[in-house]
Amino acid sequence: MAHMPAADTSASPRNEARPQTERPAGSAPSTPSAKYLGVLFAVAIAAAAFNLRPVVTSLGPLLDQVRTDLGMNPTLAGLLTAVPSLCFGLFGFAAPTMARRIGPIAVITAGMGAITAGVLARSFAGGTAVFLLLTALALAGVAVSNVLIPVVIKRYFPEKVGPMIGLYSMALSAGTSLAAAVTVPLTGALGGDWRYGLGVWAGLGALALLLWLPVLIAKRERGERAGGAAAPVRLPITRSRTAWALACFFGLQATGAYVVMGWLPKIFQDSGIDKGTSGVLLAVTMVIGVPVSYVLPNLAARRGDQRLFVVVLASFGIAGYAGLALAPAAAPWVWAVLVGLSNCAFPLVLTMIGLRARTAGGVAQLSAFAQGVGYLISIPGPILIGRIYQVTGEWYWPLGFLALLLVPQMLFGLRAAMARHIEDEAVHPAERAAA
Repeated sequence: MAHMPAADTSASPRNEARPQTERPAGSAPSTPSAKYLGVLFAVAIAAAAFNLRPVVTSLGPLLDQVRTDLGMNPTLAGLLTAVPSLCFGLFGFAAPTMARRIGPIAVITAGMGAITAGVLARSFAGGTAVFLLLTALALAGVAVSNVLIPVVIKRYFPEKVGPMIGLYSMALSAGTSLAAAVTVPLTGALGGDWRYGLGVWAGLGALALLLWLPVLIAKRERGERAGGAAAPVRLPITRSRTAWALACFFGLQATGAYVVMGWLPKIFQDSGIDKGTSGVLLAVTMVIGVPVSYVLPNLAARRGDQRLFVVVLASFGIAGYAGLALAPAAAPWVWAVLVGLSNCAFPLVLTMIGLRARTAGGVAQLSAFAQGVGYLISIPGPILIGRIYQVTGEWYWPLGFLALLLVPQMLFGLRAAMARHIEDEAVHPAERAAA
């Protein structure tokens, strides 16, 4: 398999982040109105990112109430916990095709509409089937936005990939943390009805939609020629080892993140820590990602490769899981911080997706592939962890398994972090022979 020439692999990070065949419209605003539009665009990206996880994390604390009220059996409740990864994978694959037809900004705007409508409408659902379908509608909006926000960052902020990915990741972490922390008290303040506690998050989706509408009107994208760029070349991306490494790295880090979100309070409670404190400890693992998610992409984008960060984050995870397995109550705050730092592999992999392709079209295909395959890889993880715990009756073996998964995550991450572009790998055999 062909790799990048030596001159490319030693190029500076700024050169790596700059598209070589596309010049994005709006990347270098020269008038006051263009600068204001750039600021609005950045705020819209942050608002969209903030809405990408409350769909999921607001539901978890209220799941028992939802189950009881809708008559949802345990099997369907288990299915509900697997729906996010499934939707992220399946709808994520469709995002580039939709973007080629109407432009990525239009798709993200529609995604904000789907999130708003789905979150609001499911709070009025009268049965399990309708609730699941409306949740899937909201998650479809999340999925396409997950894939395409890195694309618009690459297209419209080519010289600021690191800072913009950092802003995106920080806002996403903040939305995740806020929804997990305040949904229960907010529901209580609204009368204790889960329908209000879930439906109120549609307000933030509506705000994001209002921010994206003027961006959509101002940019006036037109499908494949969106932003004034040439029609993107369809890459045989499955031929790229870097793309596969990114997909596997993404999937393994998502596995750890979803296990932590779903099981960490239970792990602490089983060690004798009260429910209130265990909830705060979970919030710590999420909150630690807010500042780190901004700083890490900036640092990573300045380097030719990101292998150092891959190793450091995996090491944090191994130490955190070991502490949880051996002495969870001895230093719970330390273990929560270490696990939270390990989960910052998410903003790192988003940064690498933005840097491993030369063009916005390449980023679109790589983002869809890495996230689509990655989320599908992550589906069995939380289920398997629960099964191991059920069989053994203790957390030692499930946590050992999570620590073991960090080894292949690190190996795939080391391959994905090398300073290469998928355009040099995802080529047809005839093109490789001609070269």
